Amino acid sequence: MGLQLHCRVWGEGIPSLPILLLHGHPGNADCMEVFAEAVAGMHPCVAPDLRGYGRSQVRDPFEMSAHLEDLQELLDRLGWRECLLLGWSLGGILALELALRLPGRVKGLVLVASAACPRSNHPPTDFWDQLNTGIASLLNWLWPGWSWNINTFGRRSLYRYLIQRHTPRTYRYLAQAALPAYLHTSPQARQALRAALRQGYNREGELHRLHLPVLILAAEQDCHITVASSLATARLLPQCTCIVYPNVAHLFPWEIPEQVGQDLRRWLRAQDWAKGGSCKVPSEGGAAS
Repeated sequence: MGLQLHCRVWGEGIPSLPILLLHGHPGNADCMEVFAEAVAGMHPCVAPDLRGYGRSQVRDPFEMSAHLEDLQELLDRLGWRECLLLGWSLGGILALELALRLPGRVKGLVLVASAACPRSNHPPTDFWDQLNTGIASLLNWLWPGWSWNINTFGRRSLYRYLIQRHTPRTYRYLAQAALPAYLHTSPQARQALRAALRQGYNREGELHRLHLPVLILAAEQDCHITVASSLATARLLPQCTCIVYPNVAHLFPWEIPEQVGQDLRRWLRAQDWAKGGSCKVPSEGGAAS
């Protein structure tokens, strides 16, 4: 039996096809607020804290397949016969897997900084990278978006591989969402991901089965999941729109939220979604029931 995941809800009662928002690693439901705000008034959204993340903590080790069991059970509890999936990074991989598992229920996919065969070209890191990241994160938590901290420590930290636009607004996202998510990512979740990475992952050979609209959003400077990986996925999907943003990196929705939101809304409006679909969502902040 799957874990009853803690969820955040936006747009309860909107009579439109609902969207399940899936965060990355490390992450939680709060990290997906930028997407929920982008589609406010268009689609209801539910974002779970995945198993081992945020407020969906566990004590026992688990494998990555447990996420799919949890999510399928969540869809059943919500009563969603049809939905859209939007996944960021690891969440995009889970969205792909869920679409392959439940082809009749998933009507569209949005993959953000993700790929069916993710590849990385992250440079090696050292002690000073870690130290600068710790200092930058602490100061940014105390004084979000402080320019002196950004220029003194942020640009010398590991943030330089996650973002390209070191603006106060981006650092406020890091303080409000990224740092709490990092601190509430469990050892069990980290171990499950490490084990999966050691085994390798490649679902490119299955993409021809996904006959549904797909939007891929990718960053030109992403070294965690490269733009080449995302483009390779896009070429293999029968119905795919791909947008690559210049001068941004893996956390680009927090670098250019207006542009990402505009492109997401435009793509959603262009699709012929089913009208009057079922939409049952729990109350704000609670677990689905």
